[in-house]
Amino acid sequence: MKNIEIIGTGMAKAGRKVTNDDLAKIVETSDEWITTRTGIKERMFCDEGESAYTLAFEAAKNAIESAGIKKEEIDCVVCGTISGEYITPSMACVVQRELELKEDIPVLDVNAACSGFIYGIEVARGLINSNGGKYALVIGCEQLSKLLDMEDRNTCVLFGDGAGAAVIKAVDGGVYESVLGARGGYEITVEGAGKVESKIKMDGKAVFKFAVDAIPKCLKTLQEKGKITLDDVDMVICHQANSRIIDHCVRKLKADPKKFYKNMERFGNTSAASIPMALDEVVKEEKIKPGSTIMMVGFGGGLTWAGVLLRIGAK
Repeated sequence: MKNIEIIGTGMAKAGRKVTNDDLAKIVETSDEWITTRTGIKERMFCDEGESAYTLAFEAAKNAIESAGIKKEEIDCVVCGTISGEYITPSMACVVQRELELKEDIPVLDVNAACSGFIYGIEVARGLINSNGGKYALVIGCEQLSKLLDMEDRNTCVLFGDGAGAAVIKAVDGGVYESVLGARGGYEITVEGAGKVESKIKMDGKAVFKFAVDAIPKCLKTLQEKGKITLDDVDMVICHQANSRIIDHCVRKLKADPKKFYKNMERFGNTSAASIPMALDEVVKEEKIKPGSTIMMVGFGGGLTWAGVLLRIGAK
């Protein structure tokens, strides 16, 4: 089975900035309360005419351009999301249509919440291997603002909208390891479909306890499978849920905090979009480059967790 490398990234920001002070005008909270508990200062919400789909389309288009390949070369599309406009068709199918990709390729969505992008990478790897393909488009996109209960001050302040995408390439050799898992539970829920009004509900303390255990375990498993240490890794990109979670894990691992990228201050928790958005930023900021080894770790509703070790490839 061939390994994979990332050869292109892209992202899309929603159009409306919402600061902590903005939220304080509609719910009992404050900038100090949110910042000290989460590290979040602002988040982006979809503006008029924007949606999870429009963000996914833009991020996907940017990723293909970044990879330097023709869109006709894409051999499968996998999209991680929990907030698409429809139960069916899938977000991946809508993106495929609008990008005018090939019609004889597998196209599907993955619902693993905040772990969705990494689940998507593993699914895409399997699909291009089984079908003899070479390139896959993996997307993480969310419009979580439409799922927020603006009277739930512990939850509504956390989330934002956005999308990120990556083009992966099947390669001989290289470096690739993954770890995936789930523990059935109701710490994070979004009810629906039908007549039930879909809103995010979360037990924040339970999720924090889960996350600070899951991230180090994922990273240690990847190190053991890849026979490497964190010193051999150029960048670690965790799900951008809460700065305190990442800081806690860094201390627990006695790791270099400079290797753990954070951008939740500007975007909040964008669920399946958070890792690919952060990935695109570290690529654009040249914190990683072709040949760099990275780890990505996600955790989210399910409760799910996922980690991957791979390289940034040359175009």
